[in-house]
Amino acid sequence: MKKNRYLLCLLLCGLLLYFAVPRLSVTAQGIQGVFAITWLIFALMVIAGNLTALLYAPKRKVQRSQPQKLPRKSRSF
Repeated sequence: MKKNRYLLCLLLCGLLLYFAVPRLSVTAQGIQGVFAITWLIFALMVIAGNLTALLYAPKRKVQRSQPQKLPRKSRSF
């Protein structure tokens, strides 16, 4: 379930980057350039965090249904 969330976050971040990168001017001077660089750094951090969580998530162990051991009954003859 968490892998779906990580994948969704990656896709949304990619969509935001697709729309934002042409509009951001990294070479601009002043606050506009600082904002563009900061925004791109935060977007890359989001991508890196979600990729790390997606790739290095602990794998679930498959639980096998083991037959339950029944207590032995003592026999008397």
